[in-house]
Amino acid sequence: MLGGDSMERILIGKPIVPGSAKGRATVSTQPISFWGGINPRTGEVIDRRHDRSGTIITGKIFVFPRGKGSSTSSAVLMESIKAGTAPAAIINTKVDPVLALGAIVADELYHKTVPVIVLSREDFDSIDEGDYLIVGPDGKVTIKSHAHFYSNPKSSDTDEQAM
Repeated sequence: MLGGDSMERILIGKPIVPGSAKGRATVSTQPISFWGGINPRTGEVIDRRHDRSGTIITGKIFVFPRGKGSSTSSAVLMESIKAGTAPAAIINTKVDPVLALGAIVADELYHKTVPVIVLSREDFDSIDEGDYLIVGPDGKVTIKSHAHFYSNPKSSDTDEQAM
C-alpha cells in the first residue's frame, strides 16, 4: 500500500509471543540455534557457518525461517533478553517452541518482551534486509520499505523513531 512518499506493506502473522517492537530487519535464509549460534553477552551471531555470522542482532527484528538444535536455545535467548542484547522481535515461518519458551519465561522473570511472530512463507520472503518493521501484539507486521529511507534525503533515524 502506498501512503504519501513512503511505501508501506501490512503482513498478518500469528503472534506466538505477543508484544510490540520496531526496528530494522536483519534477514537470514538459514535456521539458527541460539545455543552456540548467538553470543548472549554481545548479541553477535557467532556460528561461523551461518549466513549472518558476525552480525549484531541487538535491537533488530531478526527474521529467520526457524530455530534449530538444542533446547538450551531458550536459556540463551533469556540471557540475551536479560542482558539487553536480544533482538527486538523474532519472525519465523514455523513455530519454534524452544525460542517461544525463552521469550515467555524472560517476559515473566524480567518483564521484558521479545515478540515472536510466525508468517506465511510468502510474507516472510517479502521482507528485505534493512526494511523498517513495526510488530504489533496482534501479529501484524508493518513494513516501511528501506528504499524510502535511502532515497529520501529528508529521512533520518529520528524519522524512524517517529513512526
